[in-house]
Amino acid sequence: MSKSQGTPASKSNKSKTSKKPFVIGAAVVAAAVVLGVASYQATSPGSGTKSAASSDAVEPPAGTFPELEKLARRDGKDPLAQGRADAPVVMIEYADFKCSYCGKFARDTEPALVKKYVDAGTLRIEWRNMPIFGAESEAAARAAWAAGQQGRFWQFHTAAYAKGAKEKGFGKDRLRELAQQAGVTDLDRFVRDADGDAAKAAVKKDQDEAYALGATSTPSFVVNGRPLAGAQPLDTFAQAIDEAAAYKAARTAGPKGTGK
Repeated sequence: MSKSQGTPASKSNKSKTSKKPFVIGAAVVAAAVVLGVASYQATSPGSGTKSAASSDAVEPPAGTFPELEKLARRDGKDPLAQGRADAPVVMIEYADFKCSYCGKFARDTEPALVKKYVDAGTLRIEWRNMPIFGAESEAAARAAWAAGQQGRFWQFHTAAYAKGAKEKGFGKDRLRELAQQAGVTDLDRFVRDADGDAAKAAVKKDQDEAYALGATSTPSFVVNGRPLAGAQPLDTFAQAIDEAAAYKAARTAGPKGTGK
């Protein structure tokens, strides 16, 4: 069983393994349903989940909570998302730009998921800001949101997570530089937007959602209602996406392909 790699919601990020699992122990914001406390060790490879190729996949993958699937916003105009709004699988990503393992995921894993699943129309990725390392984390989150208002969120995301970028910090001048690298055309507007109330409210909304779920580290993910914690290997994400897509297809087709 592989260990979760993530950054705990504290001032230390020395350990690759979060000491606290990604759990749900409170009311889900969107559904207002108390789910109880659950551990997501079942999300690791080899946990006994059904194969995506199973012909009788009528049960959701292990560790899936239908209420969490409702957290997917599926807003076709959301600049902090990529992929079809009606994609069968939505992966929600809660992350911090100062998180080393968020950067590792962004550089080493996410591009492969985009190429294999997003470009094929199977997956949609929805970003949620979860700044946990103080003022610079918060500033970077608001700056990323502001870049998104000019259609350059993912370009900013790439620049901010480039190898060595985090070490340069996220002060005002540096954020403006990253926005310029990302191709943000109106830099004055970018600065105003990043400092505005709308940016602060948007970041707070995402952060509150993460904390309500009991997410205690970054990056944390929800794949069609199935939580995953940490910068897991590519195969772990691929398995979760394949199983979610297979279940969605089986549920749509109905018993023995009846369509009911």
